[in-house]
Amino acid sequence: MLKILRILIISSLFISNGLFTLTYAADNELSPQEKADGWLLLFDGKNINANWRGYRMKDAPTKWVIDDGAIYFNPEADGTNGDLISREKYDQFEFSLEWKVAPGSNSGIFFNVVEDNAYEFPYETAPEMQVIDNDGHPDGKIRQHRAGDLYDLVESRVENVRPVGEWNKVLIRVKGNKVQFYQNGDLVVDTTMWDDNWAALIADSKFATWPGFGKSKSGYLGLQDHTEPVWFKNLKVKRLD
Repeated sequence: MLKILRILIISSLFISNGLFTLTYAADNELSPQEKADGWLLLFDGKNINANWRGYRMKDAPTKWVIDDGAIYFNPEADGTNGDLISREKYDQFEFSLEWKVAPGSNSGIFFNVVEDNAYEFPYETAPEMQVIDNDGHPDGKIRQHRAGDLYDLVESRVENVRPVGEWNKVLIRVKGNKVQFYQNGDLVVDTTMWDDNWAALIADSKFATWPGFGKSKSGYLGLQDHTEPVWFKNLKVKRLD
């Protein structure tokens, strides 16, 4: 009975055309409604390499492992480091997932990653939704570096991150030149890109002198290796027209 109840837990809250729709699905599965709406699963709880690989790598770095149905960065594991990127590129999309961190951890969710030998890391080109223990990591003391922020560019409208060790449900939506971040059901970031507003945000950030940052209008999705424990599950994407 408990197993059935776990399967029926509401695990997804999707935002479409400004409306919230409750969908029922087990972890790392698509509900019938999600399938009908065009969502694609980017992680089945068992295989990382099917939809993800390391930045400038053929497969996922081996410090990314599977832990209880989640993609887990284990800094103590043997092997290779590196950020994960999706195997496909996206331009207009909704990317939904859940994350949690260990005490004192920091990570991030990238989009519009440019993969090129001119750049060693995704963060040199890609905007980021911040993933962090706000109170336990030094970066959390910095404005625009807290959970849900558009990292170093836009501060979250509300702070609604859940306690360390609990899952946070987030969604990144890019449509036209608008980017929106949702966290735990709230719209936390709503801004425009590739216009005067975007140029001003970058000019007032740590990225001001980075030639490739925030320029691309398409690219890979990414999960950051910040050398600290972080978990991701229920990774789903929907292309938008």
